[in-house]
Amino acid sequence: MTDRQTQHPDVSATPHRSRSRRIVVPAVVLTVCAVLFGLPTWTVVFADSQWGSAVQIVGTALAVAAFLGLPIAMFLGHRPGPEGRTKDAWARLGDVLLGLVWIAFVWSALSLLLRLGLWFAGVDDPMRSRIVSVTTLGVVVVLALWGHYEAMRTPRVRHTTVKIDRLGARFDGLRVVLVTDTHFGPLDRTRWSHRLTDAVNALEPDVLAHVGDIADGSVDRRREQAAPLESMSATSARVYVTGNHEYFGEAQEWLDHMESIGWNALHNRHVVLHRGDDALIIAGVDDATAKGSGAPGHGADLPRALAGTDPSMPVLLLAHQPKQIGDAVEAGVDLQVSGHTHGGQIWPFSALVRLDQPVVHGLSSHGTRTQLYTSRGSGFWGPPFRVFAPSEISVLTLVAG
Repeated sequence: MTDRQTQHPDVSATPHRSRSRRIVVPAVVLTVCAVLFGLPTWTVVFADSQWGSAVQIVGTALAVAAFLGLPIAMFLGHRPGPEGRTKDAWARLGDVLLGLVWIAFVWSALSLLLRLGLWFAGVDDPMRSRIVSVTTLGVVVVLALWGHYEAMRTPRVRHTTVKIDRLGARFDGLRVVLVTDTHFGPLDRTRWSHRLTDAVNALEPDVLAHVGDIADGSVDRRREQAAPLESMSATSARVYVTGNHEYFGEAQEWLDHMESIGWNALHNRHVVLHRGDDALIIAGVDDATAKGSGAPGHGADLPRALAGTDPSMPVLLLAHQPKQIGDAVEAGVDLQVSGHTHGGQIWPFSALVRLDQPVVHGLSSHGTRTQLYTSRGSGFWGPPFRVFAPSEISVLTLVAG
């Protein structure tokens, strides 16, 4: 190898990789879209149902339009660049198409069971395929309408009692209310945000925690939707940590904003609540993606968050992702609260979430002391649908051991 090659080993490789990426990524996206749209189209429009040519032409045209529209809308709506109303309009279209095609794909796949059952029952084509076609279409429409209602409704309140052995008697009955994954974004949910705030305030929390993913976009762009957060109240503390979506570029901006409206932004730090001689440490760490994001000074650091604390005191930890529980167990944390999973948001995506996270939702135990509560989240990301994964405002009542 020459000196010139040693100094610049990737001069020719970098453009090659860039060209390969420009070819491979679109090819993968189009292949995935073809599968997602192909199965529902075959199930509803073709598959030996012998619908008239008009139905087949219209159905195929709609499928092709959606097949082309999804990647175009997602690219135009979510690519980096100048932000504005036009970009949000494309994002809304892409998000809706993504949600609809996922629902349609899943239930088209499940319709194969209905087709098999009808075959065993002796129902022949075209009647068999027509029954499957109409049933599948009906189920997709109903689930899409119901799923959108579930996404846009005020989240249900979910109560959970958590026993903490080290909790002092004066903190027995402490009410911790969790709000997480609000994901204020392209679809304006300002009215929803006000309803969320009213619901939280009605619970009269002692501690109010927002466990990340406030918004998709900058503070200036999502300010109106996030404004009601300033009016959320708690008697003892309002605390916030970053989620992975803040690290798409606005993490420090959101931390500063939350501080400016009266919340404690727990950027690898803690606060201590006192009731007489009893104390409770509330600590927070950056999201698991923070270090890799390149944001200066960011990265989950639990030792730093707990620095200077009394190791005999109970610890409530805010960490956006459930998989951050390993550090919590090692540090002897009593309770970690997380979000991120959305409970899967659109079934059966929860099965895929489980591949990446130790828990999808609810209360779980880890190690000898640590418990983890994972919220399904209060909002939604992207597709404005929630199917078999309802949103929640989590109320944790802490009980002394």
